[in-house]
Amino acid sequence: MTPSIKLHNPALGITFIVVGILAISVNDMLIKLLSGGYPLHQMVFTRSLIGIMFTLVLVQVEGGWGILRTNRPGLHLLRGLMLVTANLTFFSALAVLSLAEATAIFFIGPLLITLLSIPVLGEKVGPLRLGAVVVGFIGVIIMTRPWQSGTERQVSLLIYLLPIVAALTYAITQVLTRKLGTTTKASVLAAYLQALFILVSLCFWAVAGDGRFAEGLESESLIFLLRAWVWPEGRDIYLFILLGLNAGIIGYTLAQAYRQADAAIIAPFEYLGLPLAVFWGWYMWGDLPDMVVAIGILLILGSGLFVFLRERQKKLRALANKEAHRRF
Repeated sequence: MTPSIKLHNPALGITFIVVGILAISVNDMLIKLLSGGYPLHQMVFTRSLIGIMFTLVLVQVEGGWGILRTNRPGLHLLRGLMLVTANLTFFSALAVLSLAEATAIFFIGPLLITLLSIPVLGEKVGPLRLGAVVVGFIGVIIMTRPWQSGTERQVSLLIYLLPIVAALTYAITQVLTRKLGTTTKASVLAAYLQALFILVSLCFWAVAGDGRFAEGLESESLIFLLRAWVWPEGRDIYLFILLGLNAGIIGYTLAQAYRQADAAIIAPFEYLGLPLAVFWGWYMWGDLPDMVVAIGILLILGSGLFVFLRERQKKLRALANKEAHRRF
């Protein structure tokens, strides 16, 4: 049995998460850029195939093939399935929503976890954090504009549910990363994920690779998910290679970040992804959030950061009280 190792290096964890978020922003931009001509599962397969080659080199650096052995396959599988779900739902939303909109809604993950901690973990959530959760969901409501009628709407409300599902499953992934990271190297965590992505994308190809299920569909998200595989041409070949290299960087840096420090320290830095999404949306497509979307983004951003900072303050206070009791 691999011994449990208590890791706590906040500075290193923050460095890894910043690099990882930069890589994720490039990844999201590339997938949106390619979403009009290729199926999502083809992109996932290509990036994971290239990414796992990069990751297996890191496995050798961190200890060799022997470190791939695990006595917790169930948790690794659950973590992988959660991240696969997060990717599929978020990227399907990207086919329709702007980068800024999809990313902003995705960041309600911490608010969902705060709510779930009440019935699932029996935690007490004070009025300030509950107020922040309410503010965040008001931001989502403003962005989705449910008051608009069907003829006025450009995007179905169901599309907005996709990044919400992605947020929840991604948050569960990071909790499991912290749990598994005490006994598993970051390269191994990344390798298992890449392998599962390859398996899932091959299953999609076997069932829907000829594009027959995309015929007659009107939903851009479903078409993106189910259209036929097409061999990339021209510059797209290099974009697919970049996707693969980026996948290796993302898998390793995120796993390493959540291994090195508590989620309460690391997670707020993920919000760097929001201004980066706005930047890429403007730079690549000339998209800037209108006033309504901008207000929603600011409410979600502010409430999420408040929840993180409030939880961190509570933990520091609890540690200080514990130390005080020890002295006496």
